[in-house]
Amino acid sequence: MSVFGKIGIHRSAGRRALGRASAFALTLFLATVQQAAANGTITTFDAPNALGTMATAIGNDGSVAGWYLGSVGPQQGFVRAPDGTFTTFNPKGSHSTNPTGINGKGVITGWYYNARTHLRGFVRSAKGKITWFNAPGATETAPAGINDAGSVTGSWQDSNYVYHGFVRSADGTITAFDPAGSTQTMPYAVNTNGDIDGFYQDSSGAVHGFLRTSDGTITSFDVKGTTQTYPFAINGTDTIAGFYVNGQTVSGFVRASDGTITTFDPKGSFATEAYGIDDKGAIAGFYEGSSQVHGFVRSPTGKFATFDPTGSVDTEPTGVNNKGVVTGSFADSSGNEHGFIRTP
Repeated sequence: MSVFGKIGIHRSAGRRALGRASAFALTLFLATVQQAAANGTITTFDAPNALGTMATAIGNDGSVAGWYLGSVGPQQGFVRAPDGTFTTFNPKGSHSTNPTGINGKGVITGWYYNARTHLRGFVRSAKGKITWFNAPGATETAPAGINDAGSVTGSWQDSNYVYHGFVRSADGTITAFDPAGSTQTMPYAVNTNGDIDGFYQDSSGAVHGFLRTSDGTITSFDVKGTTQTYPFAINGTDTIAGFYVNGQTVSGFVRASDGTITTFDPKGSFATEAYGIDDKGAIAGFYEGSSQVHGFVRSPTGKFATFDPTGSVDTEPTGVNNKGVVTGSFADSSGNEHGFIRTP
C-alpha cells in the first residue's frame, strides 16, 4: 500500500502498488516502439529485462524516471534519457526503490525501503550520486516531488503513525509543516518558486487541498460541495490540478492562482484523475470510460485530447513537462505494464 492509501485516498481500479528494488547500476539501450496518432506521437518502452515498467515522472528535457520489476530480485529504479538510454539505480541497501520526481537538471528524488523495511528518502544527482535522508524524528520519509533548485517535498511519519509535510532544501535542511487542523499531511509537488501543493485530512475525516508558498504561508481550499479534495500538480504560476471525490463520483479540477476552481471530466468519463500540469496550464491524467481507462490532455482552454498506446487496456499518465510531453504507464491485455511518452 502506498503512503497515500493509508489515509483513505481514492484510487481507480487501474492504480498500481508501489515497488521494490535492490542495489546495482548499469546503462543499457532499449529499442522503442513509436505509434503515430492523430493526437500526438506515442513512444512505448520497457526497461531492460523488465516484466513490468512504471514511468512516474518526466523532466523538461524529456528524461523519464520510474521503476521496473525484473525476472529475478526486487524492483529497480531507472532513468530513461531522451535518446532512449536506460540507467538503473538503487540507494545502497535498498529493498525497494521508487523514484517519484525528476527536475529539469536530471536530479531525481524518491523513496526506498531499507533493510528494516522503513521508508527513507533519497536524492540522486544527474551524475548518479545518491544521498539518502530521513526527516528528523521520522519513522518513514516519502519524498514526492522536486524542483529545479533541488528542493524536495513529501511526507514523513512520526512514531504515532501521523504523517506530516516537509520541504528539504538543496543543502539538506529539512523543514516540517502541517496545515492548521491537520491530522495527516501529504504534500505532492513543488514548483520553481518553492511553492508546494498537496492535501491533508482533518479530525472529521475530510480531506482538503492546500497551497504552501515559499514563505511558509498555507492556504487551505476545497472544491465546492465535496469533503475530499486531492491536489497533485502545481505549475510555475501556482495553478493547481487534481481531482475530488463526491459520493461515488470522481472528477478533475483546476485551481487558478486567484483561487477560482473549475471542475472537469472528459466526455464519457465515469472517474477522472489529474496528475500533471505544465506552465501553460495543460493538464494530463486519465479517466475511466465504459470499458477501460484512457489517458487525456486538457488544454488551457478546456479542450480534451484523449489517447491510448496501441494494445492498451489501461492508460495512466503521471506527468507532463513544459514542452507538453506526457509520460506514464499502460497495461496490455495480458496485464503487463509498459512505459510511454506522448509528444504533441
